[in-house]
Amino acid sequence: MASRNKPIVWSIAGSDSSGGAGIQADLFTIKDFGVYGCTVVTAITAQNSFAVGHVAVSSKRAIAAQLNALDSDLPAQAIKIGMLASAPIVQTVAKYLDNYPGFVVCDPVIRASSGDSLLTDQAGEIVREQLLPKVDLLTPNRDEAEALLNRKIESVAEIEQAAVDIRDLGVGAVLITGGHFSVIGGRRYDYFDDGENAYWLGGNSIDTIHTHGSGCTLSTAIASLVARDYSLADALVLAKAYVTQGMRYAYQLGGGPGPVAHMGWPHQYEDLPIICKSPQLGNIDAFADCGGDLGIYPVVDSVEWVSRLVEQGITTLQLRIKDAEGDELQDLVDKAVAICKGTNVRLFINDYWQEAILAGAYGVHLGQEDLETSDIGKIKAAGLRLGISTHCHSEVARALAVRPSYIAIGPIYATQSKQMPFGPQGVAALQRWVDTLGEHHTLTAIGGIDLNNAKAVLETGVGSCAMISAITQADDYAEACQSFLRLQAETQ
Repeated sequence: MASRNKPIVWSIAGSDSSGGAGIQADLFTIKDFGVYGCTVVTAITAQNSFAVGHVAVSSKRAIAAQLNALDSDLPAQAIKIGMLASAPIVQTVAKYLDNYPGFVVCDPVIRASSGDSLLTDQAGEIVREQLLPKVDLLTPNRDEAEALLNRKIESVAEIEQAAVDIRDLGVGAVLITGGHFSVIGGRRYDYFDDGENAYWLGGNSIDTIHTHGSGCTLSTAIASLVARDYSLADALVLAKAYVTQGMRYAYQLGGGPGPVAHMGWPHQYEDLPIICKSPQLGNIDAFADCGGDLGIYPVVDSVEWVSRLVEQGITTLQLRIKDAEGDELQDLVDKAVAICKGTNVRLFINDYWQEAILAGAYGVHLGQEDLETSDIGKIKAAGLRLGISTHCHSEVARALAVRPSYIAIGPIYATQSKQMPFGPQGVAALQRWVDTLGEHHTLTAIGGIDLNNAKAVLETGVGSCAMISAITQADDYAEACQSFLRLQAETQ
């Protein structure tokens, strides 16, 4: 029995008798993401792994009855729309969406993978005019995008322009999926554009023909995650990982290509996608590593604190300077770097990458907002290490594209150091990140960590924890440093 607090997702789509796509694939996906699925069946298809043999389209009255029945008792937090089949169905669904307040993702199913048409020409026009302006996210593949725009789409520039033109049809955002595009650097890329943010989402290319239902699965995964209050950016990343995982585990069931497998929440490193501004930027060299775990990692705001903590045996530090600029800023960075020269201290400069390069610092730490404005190539060419802050799945995906020296995960606990748009992740979420990323990347945990909770953090195997006030606001900072160092030694 579904919990009354369990999010509900509707699938408005056709039935696939082979079980690989349509509402069958949607219900498998919905279950994997821990939400409750309801269906509005638009058509019954007779198909197998080779072809669609027959399509029995639902009547307009049947569609309206299904919508009304669900609306009165099981309202949806998100709706996924797939195959609509006929003009009356499109009109009925579009009319229902006039007053629907939730999230709508549409996978514009125009043709089956066999090439058979699943939508009449008249219905296609009504989709453009009446349905698309009510869709929050459209997820066409290349064939579907070409059909919507009535032109060929091949190059990177043409894909990016196609996304703009599809948005002009009225949709809130578009994700052009890349299964039919060329592999670039071992990845297949999807392109997202919502008018404010535009980027490429790249996942490992899986060499398989068993991809039946991949489009249905992707769009339904996104709807399910949004229903669970994930941001759209995080939903895209997790849905991409889910489909990549599904293609890795897919196998042949009948005589033709098999369906995408439904393997539960994605958690394997090889399934994680990256986010980047261009596919060419998704295949860059990694930054130099830090020679092992970062250990106890204080973040301080002055040269004086750098000097004090070096004397205490701290070997990783971050200097986060506020209210300084120009020559004064450069002088402070120079002095901090000079203190650490000739020691084994790894000093990272927060944000100010140009000053860090001039001073010959060990490394730079950047927040997500600084990734857009910093010259990553210059930082790497100067031989500096790079750390990147992350707070959610989409930010981890952006960090993975840059291949930094370490990734910071946080906030683990509530923090008073700065206003954060993210709530605390907690140790359980940190453990999942350690299990997924830990063998491949140096990690540090940050956010609200003190002597009372640092042991639980370090026992995840994260290898490092960063803190601000736990040392700089301690009654005895020297004793606090030694206590943290002892704790680190005990948990190694």
